[in-house]
Amino acid sequence: MASRQSEAGPPQASGAQARQDLMDKLVGIVSSHVNEHLMAVVNRIIAGLLDATDPSANGGAMYQRVKSGNLLKENSYAFFHLACTALTDAVRKDLAALAPVSAKSAAPAAPLSLVPLEEMDNQVAFDAISRPFDVTCSDALATLSVRLGHMLGRDVLRMNQNPFRPQVFLMALQQAWVDFEPDAAGHGLIVPLLKPAILFEFAPMYEALNLAMLRKGVLPGSVDAYRIQKTDNAAAARAARAAEKAALSRRLKDFFGGGAEPDDGIPLIPDLPSMPQGNGGWRPSTAAGFDAPAAREAVPTRGGFAEAAKGPQPAPMSGGGSGGLLGMLGEMQKRMPQLPDAGAAPHNVFYLPRLKQSLPQGSLSRGDESTIDLLSRIFETVFLDDSIPPEIRDLIQFLQIPVLKAALSDKNFFFEEAHPARRMIDLLSRMGWEQRKSADDPLFQAMRRNVDLVGRDAGREQQAFAEAVADLEASIAADETIAETDIAGPIAKALKQEKAAEATRSAKTAVAMRLGGNGAVEIVDSFLEKKWTTVLTVAYTVEEDKPGAVANATRTMDDLLWSVKPKVTTEQRKELIGKLPGLLTTLNKWLDVIKWQDADRLQFFAGLAECHASIVRAPLDLSPARQLEIAVEAAQQDAIRRIEKEQAAAELEQAAQADEAIVTVDGLERGMWLEFVQPDASVRKVKLAWVSPLRSLFIFSTGARQEAFSLQGEALAQLCRDGKARVIQESGVVARVLSEAMNDPVPAVLSA
Repeated sequence: MASRQSEAGPPQASGAQARQDLMDKLVGIVSSHVNEHLMAVVNRIIAGLLDATDPSANGGAMYQRVKSGNLLKENSYAFFHLACTALTDAVRKDLAALAPVSAKSAAPAAPLSLVPLEEMDNQVAFDAISRPFDVTCSDALATLSVRLGHMLGRDVLRMNQNPFRPQVFLMALQQAWVDFEPDAAGHGLIVPLLKPAILFEFAPMYEALNLAMLRKGVLPGSVDAYRIQKTDNAAAARAARAAEKAALSRRLKDFFGGGAEPDDGIPLIPDLPSMPQGNGGWRPSTAAGFDAPAAREAVPTRGGFAEAAKGPQPAPMSGGGSGGLLGMLGEMQKRMPQLPDAGAAPHNVFYLPRLKQSLPQGSLSRGDESTIDLLSRIFETVFLDDSIPPEIRDLIQFLQIPVLKAALSDKNFFFEEAHPARRMIDLLSRMGWEQRKSADDPLFQAMRRNVDLVGRDAGREQQAFAEAVADLEASIAADETIAETDIAGPIAKALKQEKAAEATRSAKTAVAMRLGGNGAVEIVDSFLEKKWTTVLTVAYTVEEDKPGAVANATRTMDDLLWSVKPKVTTEQRKELIGKLPGLLTTLNKWLDVIKWQDADRLQFFAGLAECHASIVRAPLDLSPARQLEIAVEAAQQDAIRRIEKEQAAAELEQAAQADEAIVTVDGLERGMWLEFVQPDASVRKVKLAWVSPLRSLFIFSTGARQEAFSLQGEALAQLCRDGKARVIQESGVVARVLSEAMNDPVPAVLSA
């Protein structure tokens, strides 16, 4: 086992800094625990010093105890702060001494020296004083030693290497007292008081330390790893999309940031080629492509719609000037025809790709040319998308002039996804994918209403776009509410199934982590696997309605396992006898819940009673040191076995996280569009309508909610692996087109 951990080494994801951050966090946990509980310890020490009934107190000793006790009572807060600092510093010092040191920062080796006899005697004395604490916390300390060894890239730490062992705290507390008490005669007074009845409990602190390392991936456990993995994958997917958007925004800002002079060398989008014919898609006029000369009679010029402008070339126009390009577009917008009735063919409509051809060469600044080129590519993509019905493409074409004016006025159109004009194009194209083309469809009516609003509102496009987007989003939200009602039944069923599956999985994992560590007590292992898994499943199922059920069932399982381990001291056996009635009562209550009432139940309790009796009757002929050694060895073996299982589970989870199909499925979000290959090789496009909380079930819908179907997460991942399912729309159409434009291998450069 040691060699496996040495090879695995510490977590490498964040390197030395991550290790140091975790070490600081562990010291912080100690500091918090000490600060919370030490004042009560100080008060108990005061009471012990001033206790006149103590048979060990004689005349002279009692005088010194009262003197020191009153000193501590009058200055308790001063000692409290001194002791808190001493305990935290002692842990930090021991922990830092174990941390790996790089070759560059390694300090020169200290010269060898003999340890003073006084210090050796002190160590031996405190070994004995700390023994009761060590025995009580042996399980937690052993687990902590294994995790610390892994974190620090070492073998499993021995008990006397663990920086969180009770002895470190006891010696630090004694040293703080020596620093606090000026009279040397009183320096040894609190040593007899350093016992479990006076000190705080170490177990909660050790539990918090183990949990902190567990959450940071130091041999992670797998009880909640499934949920964490799904959450991490989804968060990583969102972060990747956000990073991609940010990178695109930076590139676009660089693209537009070089000025607008003819010789500034800004790379521009390549001129748009003649587009291939689609299957029934919209085409401007009757031309074979957007740049066809057959439509020249419909292109705009400064004077409106006419043949190409003639005469001397005008000076370059600024998009922001009242008499420049914006002014010309405003005049053109006033002459645009009204939005036709639903189903009627549009006529005499301005087509953005012809604008640049209609103007004299050199009349546009480079920034305006770039804007026109990019918008042409965006509208071109929408117009040639056969997934969008012609009725909606006809609506979108009426936005060309308003969108161009908005983009010329505010370049944030290209940088910000939430820009109203850009958002409106994305919303319309998204609703087009949903086949919202019926004149009676409320969403189609909302689309027509808001396109008409933007087209008629010349001169205040930005505000008109914002109002239109708000209305569209409200309409979409209302429609999604209806959609959720339509699939409420399947969602409720899916949630119930997922909750049951998660409860069963969590229960099996919790039990599996504890099996195999009790030697010959096979009766307990068999009981946990066959019956307590059912108990834990019920506990996980009712946890939401009855908080604490899981903690109670888990604690009962751990108490049962503890009860069948060897008890090598009289104190441990007394503790077992004291705990047995409550343990047996709780066991029976849970077994009643799962209705286990047959003869096997009686046989189990009979075997358990025999096991407990043999533990209590075993001879106690071992020295205290040997008792501690046996307890620590048993605890360490259990910790190693348990963490080996955790490591195996972690490796399986890491393999799952490396599966691109699983990562893809975990990253899916509601509203995304996917493409499924059907058995007849046809392609079906569907929208993700709902995702279960643990991403184990996905509900999809076709256009306009005509049909809905569901897929298990594993089945969807397999379809992705087989190439029969893929995401086809993660971002809006504007972002996709801009990304493609920025990724063109050889961008065109405007010639002088």
